[in-house]
Amino acid sequence: MKQIFDSERISFVEVSEELADDYLVMVNDYERVNRFIGGDKKTYTQEQEIQWVRKKLEEKATVYSMIDKKSRKYIGNIEFMNPAEDEAELGIAITGEMQDQGYGSEAIHAFIRYGMDQLGLKRIFLRTNPANHRARHVYEKCGFREYNRDEEHVYMELLR
Repeated sequence: MKQIFDSERISFVEVSEELADDYLVMVNDYERVNRFIGGDKKTYTQEQEIQWVRKKLEEKATVYSMIDKKSRKYIGNIEFMNPAEDEAELGIAITGEMQDQGYGSEAIHAFIRYGMDQLGLKRIFLRTNPANHRARHVYEKCGFREYNRDEEHVYMELLR
């Protein structure tokens, strides 16, 4: 796995086919993960995950897997989606086993720095499920502010 950058406890690495089994555990966990990132109860296959990895690598997408530096356990994925000039949408998913350990805040802070310092972003925005109170709390702690909402999403942004 190609390492991109680090934070205190997290190695940010290029997405990899060798992590497909870990990705599957995460995306197929409807209660703790999928209902907040996709909302469907579809069960994904290993082949679908491998195709997702290949597509992201081919696109040179800014999506990284997060690995705990000490235990080497998979934490989740973080991505800048739909980049346009000096802004991008943040997406993050943390596997159920690794939630509630401070990884989300650490990862978002590190990714914000990476996006603004290395990629030149001036605005990072996101949308989250209104029922995902924990995520909204983390986003606010990381500096994001709500700028809109509807029945399906809370829209938040961080400006440089």
